[in-house]
Amino acid sequence: MPAPKKTARRSLLVTSALLSSLALAAPAAVAAPSPSGSPSASPSGSPSATPPASMSTVGGARLGQPGTQVNLASGVPVLPKDVSARSWTVADAESGDVLAAHNAHWRLAPASTLKMLFADTLLPKFPRTAEHKVAPSDLAGIGPGSSMVGIKEDETYTVHDLWLGVFLRSGNDAVRVLSAMNKGVENTVKEMNEHAEELQALDTHVVSPDGYDAEEQVSSAYDLTLIARSGLQKKDFREYASTVSAKFPGETKKDKKGKTVRKPFEIQNTNRLLSGDADLPVYQGIAGIKNGNTTNAGATFTGVAERNGKVLLVTVMNPEKDEHNEVYKETARLFDWGFKAAGKVQPVGELVPPRSAAQAGAQPGANPSGEADGSGNGAGGTAGTGAKPVASAPAANGSTGIGIALAITGGVLVLLAGGAFLVNRRWPLPDLVRRRTRP
Repeated sequence: MPAPKKTARRSLLVTSALLSSLALAAPAAVAAPSPSGSPSASPSGSPSATPPASMSTVGGARLGQPGTQVNLASGVPVLPKDVSARSWTVADAESGDVLAAHNAHWRLAPASTLKMLFADTLLPKFPRTAEHKVAPSDLAGIGPGSSMVGIKEDETYTVHDLWLGVFLRSGNDAVRVLSAMNKGVENTVKEMNEHAEELQALDTHVVSPDGYDAEEQVSSAYDLTLIARSGLQKKDFREYASTVSAKFPGETKKDKKGKTVRKPFEIQNTNRLLSGDADLPVYQGIAGIKNGNTTNAGATFTGVAERNGKVLLVTVMNPEKDEHNEVYKETARLFDWGFKAAGKVQPVGELVPPRSAAQAGAQPGANPSGEADGSGNGAGGTAGTGAKPVASAPAANGSTGIGIALAITGGVLVLLAGGAFLVNRRWPLPDLVRRRTRP
């Protein structure tokens, strides 16, 4: 693409993003109606059969239109035909360009992909070495059939243990304990909704912090992608999201000799593009992020992957095909298309910056790393003892051997906390995980 055209396109996108940010000073209902009034969600949060005719235009007017949005042209690959999801997006994680989308702002039940917002909100609050003894009240209110990591009352866990439970096993019990540490579920929900508004994820309304089906709880493919992009700026978020397996503390018991012991057990990441499955290989360059599945939401997933220096985010919500691992298979097809189309296809919109990003200069007391103590303290830069970071399949550029972990070195990290994000600059992502041999 000739440089002048690219510059002109970026200028238009920048202008659009700035106007969107200014427009958001008006009541949020203009961009995203309240969940109770959403035409795309029933009172129970389950989706209607078709998307509404008019949706939010945050990120660009085309993203508010129903149906598939893509700028096909000479040299641009055709989108895969076997994608049945109600809603999806393919975006460049660094530039923020939305390469293609389908019902991007359709407000649907998010399931456990909402845990990305939970993590992005709470991760900076507690050092990962901090310990918490679980009280019975901490585990109150967990919905029947919830995914659990296996937390026990009266046992002590580190914050690091709890986050492993959230990211790897999607443990609603771990979410509840962290919420209890954060002054309770009600306060956590309040802070998550405030953070969603700050991120301009205005399709999102949180009722239950773990993503369990709840009346009026909704998000969108666009919002989940926006939330994931924010989370990836946090070192701990990247490490937990890319961890394949880890040791989790078990229950304190007495062995045959009468000695008190607490044996750990292994947990594996339920993200099948990361860990693989019988009918699904590990995806090349995958590094997380979060999957979910509930009655109202169906299967949902947001993932990040890298090939040849290009980093993409793909979100898929509620495939209509009822096949094993379908959400991952459709995500993989969209990733494949995105990597082929990147640099060739004109975007249909963009991921907008947080509301505060336009403010110049660092805020007093801002934590530039986005971590609990400014350093992601506690595990020496890894996901912790016994944790096994992902090592991707051989990269598309011909690398061979046991494979390498996703290593994104796009430059110096642009600091969200310092308000240094600029809408007309790339948002480089640091190394998601170190290069490691595959476990």
